[in-house]
Amino acid sequence: MSRIFQNRNNKLGYYLSGHIKRLYPKFLLRLNLEKLQQSIKDFDEQKMHDRLDYCHKINSPFGLNDSAYRIKDISSKHGVYSLDLMEYTRFFPQEYKLSYLFGDITHVPSVPAVTKSRPVVDNDNSILMKFDKVRHFYMVENDIEFQEKKNALIWRGAVCQPHRISFMEDFFNKNDLINVGDFNKGPNGINEEWRVPFTSIRDQLEYKFILSIEGNDVATSTKWIMSSNSLLFMTKPKFETWLMEGRLISNYHYVLVKDDYSNLEEKINYYIENTNEAEEIISNANSYMTQFKNEKSEDWLHLKILERYFKLSGQMT
Repeated sequence: MSRIFQNRNNKLGYYLSGHIKRLYPKFLLRLNLEKLQQSIKDFDEQKMHDRLDYCHKINSPFGLNDSAYRIKDISSKHGVYSLDLMEYTRFFPQEYKLSYLFGDITHVPSVPAVTKSRPVVDNDNSILMKFDKVRHFYMVENDIEFQEKKNALIWRGAVCQPHRISFMEDFFNKNDLINVGDFNKGPNGINEEWRVPFTSIRDQLEYKFILSIEGNDVATSTKWIMSSNSLLFMTKPKFETWLMEGRLISNYHYVLVKDDYSNLEEKINYYIENTNEAEEIISNANSYMTQFKNEKSEDWLHLKILERYFKLSGQMT
């Protein structure tokens, strides 16, 4: 059982905690961002405001339309998305309104709205929040050292989208250095030959190199790979989440491969031979991930995002 919980966050525990927070009496909740900021050890105000400006790029007043819901009317039927949003909206007057889009969002809304994901470019109306964090923000702990891992690359994912199908056609069982497979749980796979047994995160971490391929929007695996001692391979991100994938620097935080993966084997061989460079990139990735580990800082940022939204929409002074 302990091995299961090493592979993902405990979703049952998250649901329980989230619903307890929902039931907390509103009159006992007091929003005091100054006090919260003072309680954060080594709070870097400049860096946090830089993150705030990146996630919430709107700085001028805007109006609301029919897509905006009162906080008290936000439906709980959307599971973890609802819980993630209500974790912070509960600190504001429940008559306040906001627009939100749940799920894998790859378009830019016509009015400012909070979302889990957005395109990396031209995305001003998309305001990032840490939605579905129980799935997307798993951090690896107690990983084995890079040098102890297998000299090969692994990828596991659901093969549904055209770009993933094309990738599997090119690389499945074609090279001893590249171990790829489809773990689609649906009854009808694209190609049953590609189907592989479940491979846990811990098992994937036995490989020096792990590939991350965007799905409907981002790749969930990017976060945990960057917190591990394995080297992240991926194409240039087209979409981003709370991780701010658009800020990741190629060949500094991850190994950049071509969109058609034609240089994938070349990159693997290069970093097998140049382990010092590989470990330097891993160190940079690990350092990048530390900014998401302080829970109080994460709380402050979410509350500031909502505060800015309510002020610019004319609901808060």
